Amino acid sequence: MFGRMFGAMIGRMIESTNNVSDLRDQLRPDLSRESLGVGPGFPGIAPNPLLSSDARKRNAELRTGALALGVLVDWREVNSNPRVVLMFDVETADGISFRGIADEGLTITELTRLAPGQTLLVRYRPAVMDHYVALARDADPAHVQQLSDEIASRKRT
Repeated sequence: MFGRMFGAMIGRMIESTNNVSDLRDQLRPDLSRESLGVGPGFPGIAPNPLLSSDARKRNAELRTGALALGVLVDWREVNSNPRVVLMFDVETADGISFRGIADEGLTITELTRLAPGQTLLVRYRPAVMDHYVALARDADPAHVQQLSDEIASRKRT
């Protein structure tokens, strides 16, 4: 009985919405563009990045993207895998600042270590600049130090 009621409710929601983004915003308002702080130009969070060809392509591009520093602002758990959406204030070596969103699968240990204000290395796509970033877990420590020094020296001048 509950399944039929839930199915009917979802059916009505789908009929009343114009697209999947509207439906997601109704079901998970914490993942809406406004609550993530990115505004209407942001393409949105994929309901399941493993099923979305656009998300798979984006993630592949982000693995080779440019490095930047991201200060963790907040995060939202999407499911109990745990898949989380991380919100960063990102600063690039070129002096560009933007709100970055990373859709990541973390271990429980990594999740418990998250703290607002924490600086993490991220990758972004300079040619696209669509707010999507990914954690740069594979970065060379020497390159990380060079990037940090570039950003720090620009802030001093």
